[in-house]
Amino acid sequence: MTDAVLDHSRQAMEQGSKSFAAAARLFPAAIRDDAWMLYSWCRHCDDEIDGQVLGHGAVGIDPVLASEKLVELRARTAAALAGEPQTDPVFTAFQRVADRHSIPAEEAMDLLHGFEMDVVGRRYDTLEDTLDYAYHVAGVVGVMMARIMGVEDAPTLRRAQDLGLAFQLTNIARDVVEDAKGGRVYLPGAWLDEAGVPRDQVDQPQHRAAVARTAQRLVAAAEPFYASSRWGLRDLNPRSAWAIATARGVYRSIGRHVSRAGPAAWDGRTSVDKAGKLMLLGRGGLIALWCKTLDAWREPPPRPALWTHV
Repeated sequence: MTDAVLDHSRQAMEQGSKSFAAAARLFPAAIRDDAWMLYSWCRHCDDEIDGQVLGHGAVGIDPVLASEKLVELRARTAAALAGEPQTDPVFTAFQRVADRHSIPAEEAMDLLHGFEMDVVGRRYDTLEDTLDYAYHVAGVVGVMMARIMGVEDAPTLRRAQDLGLAFQLTNIARDVVEDAKGGRVYLPGAWLDEAGVPRDQVDQPQHRAAVARTAQRLVAAAEPFYASSRWGLRDLNPRSAWAIATARGVYRSIGRHVSRAGPAAWDGRTSVDKAGKLMLLGRGGLIALWCKTLDAWREPPPRPALWTHV
């Protein structure tokens, strides 16, 4: 029997995030299906605020309309969490996942608070400001995804948060010019000031080299979070560890490409081709195997003094 809600969620994942969709196929079926459904809700909320379709198209809608949409998203999310019947497949999917894995309401609302930062046009003056945004739009998604994989202990949830933060810092570096064209600048303003880039001219060609150096700093800032997240892999089931190790490798590769490309990084959208993904798929399997075997007998190093919310 066809599950229309699940089919809708799968299509959202496959069209909205090819990088994560490829890794998600490695999950055990039940976890994969729930990951699709959680992603569908996250993607829908993001699209509503950005005025996009599955993450595609120009960013930005009228601020008044965006505010109204945010109010609606909070109300519909709260209704889903409260168990009220849903007719929209996006919120039906979210309700199933939230109920099945006891996702705390504050985590769902944390994501929507991140979108509020876009609605009000928050400025990000420091790296800590950027990390606060990254937590709310991605770090908390990592935490909720970890719950879907059966994680309950705080240390492992914190490692999942770290991976979400690293993913978002990579996204910011990759999309900095496109975001700036839509009026959004997530690079730390203090870094841009040091580089001599006016905050309203990040997308201008004459500043491309300076913006590239600033983006390289952000890619470097993501590295300790990628390193920390690796220690959460050993607490996942083998297939989930493989899936997350693969996604981690893909996003890390994107960041490194942006860093190597310098000013040319935004001549086109940076991605990993099929051959690269296959290589990272194999490498992810080896990393997962290492973490599940050799690392399982080692005391994990203390988490570095990194920014944290969880």
